Amino acid sequence: MGLVLAAISYDPLVHIDIGPLSVSPHGIGIAVGFLLGARLLLPTTRKHGYRDDDIFSLLTWAAIGSLIGARLAYVVNHASEYENPFEVLMVWKGGISLLGGFFGAILLALPQMRRKKLDFWKLMDAAAPGMALGVIVGRIGDLIVADHLGKPTDFFLGYRCPPPDVETASPCLGDIVHQTALYDFLMTSVLLLVLLRLRRTKRYDGFLITVFGAWYGVQRVIEDFLREDKRMFGDTLTGSQVTAIVTIAICLWHLALVRKSPRWGHWEPDPVEAPTMAAAPAAEAYEGDPAAPEREE
Repeated sequence: MGLVLAAISYDPLVHIDIGPLSVSPHGIGIAVGFLLGARLLLPTTRKHGYRDDDIFSLLTWAAIGSLIGARLAYVVNHASEYENPFEVLMVWKGGISLLGGFFGAILLALPQMRRKKLDFWKLMDAAAPGMALGVIVGRIGDLIVADHLGKPTDFFLGYRCPPPDVETASPCLGDIVHQTALYDFLMTSVLLLVLLRLRRTKRYDGFLITVFGAWYGVQRVIEDFLREDKRMFGDTLTGSQVTAIVTIAICLWHLALVRKSPRWGHWEPDPVEAPTMAAAPAAEAYEGDPAAPEREE
């Protein structure tokens, strides 16, 4: 890949042919990002005393939920583009939503958290840095295939479109265009550093995931104004922006006004206190024992 300050220029690699198989670096990036994000989660869950087997079970459900949620959210936002219901199932033709993947993963793993009596907010705080890392690695896959190319620009981090005979994962509509996957990669990298720093200090359960939701929501609102995508509300906002705005509002309200762990989601059983021997009964038992030696006053 050749990089120049006037614009970023390289020929993307949309497919890797392995015999009869055609593999996308985009899909590889998503898979590796999920695995690395899960790996970053484990040290914190172990500190909470959660068994790895329970966490692996949750991650399995989260992976399935992310696929369903990512596809479903995209289809809802682009329903007019599908001529028949069968096209919805053609995931190999592309079309997923990152935010939908987040919500799908959480919703499908949620019943398992409750069944295993794991604290929802502790788990989400543990997952927040891993979610950021997963986005970063996934965006590397987007950059390799030249996905999420946006509107024309003269910004020095813009992407110079390759010749027409060179394939890109998304249409390159101009000479130099915004490469929003790069912007997301850079801003989420900063977010990851902030989350790793914040988690060093003990705060209420739910703080880290709320910071993640507010921060990532803001950057997605900004980025989507630079994207070429289907919009609603008078051709103003994308579906991801609407979702992000709602998420931002809830997270900022909680960070600014509530500032404590939500009451809901604490399924972890309360620790059982060890019984203690009361001083007075012990004294009475001592005095009532005829074989007991006299005490000094």
